[in-house]
Amino acid sequence: MIPVYEPIIAEDEIQAVVNALRRKEISGSFGKELNEFEESFASYVGCKYGIAVSSGTTALHLAVAVAKIKEDDEVLVSASTNIATALAVFHNGAVIVPVDSEEVTWNLNLDLIESLITEKTRAIIVVHLYGHPVNMKKLCEIAKKYNLLIIEDCAESHGAKYEGKITGSFGHMGCFSFYANKIITTGEGGMITTNDPYFAERARLLRNLAFIKPRFYHEEAGYNFRLTNYQAAMGLAQLKKIDKIIEEKRRVAKTYNFYLKDIEGLQLPVELENCYNVYWMYAIVIKPEFGISRDDLMKFLAEKGIETRTFFCPINKQPFLLKSQKMRYVPCPVAEKLWETGLYLPSSPNLKEETIAYICETIKKAQKTK
Repeated sequence: MIPVYEPIIAEDEIQAVVNALRRKEISGSFGKELNEFEESFASYVGCKYGIAVSSGTTALHLAVAVAKIKEDDEVLVSASTNIATALAVFHNGAVIVPVDSEEVTWNLNLDLIESLITEKTRAIIVVHLYGHPVNMKKLCEIAKKYNLLIIEDCAESHGAKYEGKITGSFGHMGCFSFYANKIITTGEGGMITTNDPYFAERARLLRNLAFIKPRFYHEEAGYNFRLTNYQAAMGLAQLKKIDKIIEEKRRVAKTYNFYLKDIEGLQLPVELENCYNVYWMYAIVIKPEFGISRDDLMKFLAEKGIETRTFFCPINKQPFLLKSQKMRYVPCPVAEKLWETGLYLPSSPNLKEETIAYICETIKKAQKTK
């Protein structure tokens, strides 16, 4: 089976982790790699501060908590996203307001935002979906007009750029994931980036059980969201390779584009002007003209040894949210259609051209079976 994703882990990463283990610097409370990873990653993104955490999900959760978003405050959230984005709002007691996608990049539709803002709206969590950056200039103008806080969900957009500036450096906070299938990985893990010293200080405090002096005396309810030092050691080794990994991701996407461009009924990913897409996953949408459904195509590819994944189920269709009082229901027809018709193909950075050619030829054969 050709997997959807396979991380690149070499002797560098293995040796970095082993060295940390041998020094017994294994916790999330100390170790030289922790600070270095935070500083190096923040610098890469273009921010003053980096706060390493245990996952991209906890990065989002912590960012919402740090922002002091209160119960029943409303937070606008990209509708098409991993459920972790919505959970950050849900578990902090605030109300989720989905923003539908647009049809070109599949990111949230910026033209819909102002119509969704109420006197309760406090923030917006914007997702750079599948590695294509959102138009952050326009989003920042809207946020400034309505005094909204911006949290960027950059789980899929390490190194992506809008007008030459890397995602995670536009908003008040950026949240990254280092899960196994992300552009760089620590197995599990995440990072908050920010230029705001107050947010950085609050994130460090709450990440570590809100310890103050005297120790074991707690004025606030914190979290144990720490990243371990040996994970940070792996992250440092991965960070040194990030430009090369992104270069390979873009090569993979360019190769897919070449082999798929003439197949009727496929919508391929784009790279808009002033944008730099890192193609976290090579995602496509199956149009009626293709001749068979998305689900039938996925079944056909699986039979030929090719693993795929669907697009995300949109927030407004999540069963637990529909039953709760923590979502203002908003129809999201574009995101719903993407959920029904979108899939992503194997996207490992080390995919060879002959493997991509085989995948694309199999897609052509699937069309012929209609």
